[in-house]
Amino acid sequence: MNAKSHPISSSRDESNAAPAGDDPLDIEAAFRDSHVGGVLESLDRELVGLAPVKSRIRDIAALLLIDKLRRAVGLSSGPPALHMSFTGNPGTGKTTVAMRMAEILHRLGYVRKGHLVAVTRDDLVGQYIGHTAPKTREVLKRAMGGVLFIDEAYYLYRPENERDYGQEAIEMLLQVMENQRDDLVVILAGYKERMETFFRSNPGMSSRIAHHIDFPDYTPEELLAIAGLMLQQMQYRLSAPADQALREYIERRRAQPHFANARSIRNALDRARLRQASRLFERKGGSISRQDLETIDELDIRASRVFGERLAT
Repeated sequence: MNAKSHPISSSRDESNAAPAGDDPLDIEAAFRDSHVGGVLESLDRELVGLAPVKSRIRDIAALLLIDKLRRAVGLSSGPPALHMSFTGNPGTGKTTVAMRMAEILHRLGYVRKGHLVAVTRDDLVGQYIGHTAPKTREVLKRAMGGVLFIDEAYYLYRPENERDYGQEAIEMLLQVMENQRDDLVVILAGYKERMETFFRSNPGMSSRIAHHIDFPDYTPEELLAIAGLMLQQMQYRLSAPADQALREYIERRRAQPHFANARSIRNALDRARLRQASRLFERKGGSISRQDLETIDELDIRASRVFGERLAT
């Protein structure tokens, strides 16, 4: 997998520094001038649920804003520790939140660029001696001034393989996380239990992580709301019977292995669109209305093999 760079447009405004001395500070004005509010609002729009995650992101944004005001009036404090761990199952919004976190950090002046570079083990670890260092160095170079998001970070450490080169990448990351923490924020992500094992095996990495944020699975109602947002963005709608079928699909799919929350819902809708297209295509010679083109019917959902498989126990 190649490293992915997600540019984030933002405006950095240093003119909103609060006055020094005993002059009163206008927190509301500082918050407004930072434009962080817009980022938090977009996070609410983009992601259904995740109340604990959104609350923690707001807390971090508040900490950074207050730290900036403290520095503006001459109060001394060390730079806040910003490296993070995002834990949770696939499809719970970790990458989206990381992108918004990068934007918040940039708008408050804690990183120079505010971009996100998302990688996995394959982007960092080489397959032979001398291969890992240049790969990791290149990723770090591209991530400087922004946020480095390492998905499934526990795969960096493979103690069962004595010829594995992941430890070399970890040592390079540790050095940069400590010595260049004012120019790079690292977010490690993955399944909660595996991340906990990874941190126990790598206490140096654990000690550098300031914020541990757990992403809960979505409830059935939240998954249905996510499906609604996705359909709206794609300009589709469900018929009433299809809506009920999707509710049943969600209940069944959640009980089966390898369920990936919003990612599984998107996959289900993509397959429903495929079935709808095939169904409409078979009507060659007939007319098709706009309503036909935008409507997913019950059979487009119920044709899924999920309805033909025994529920997991």
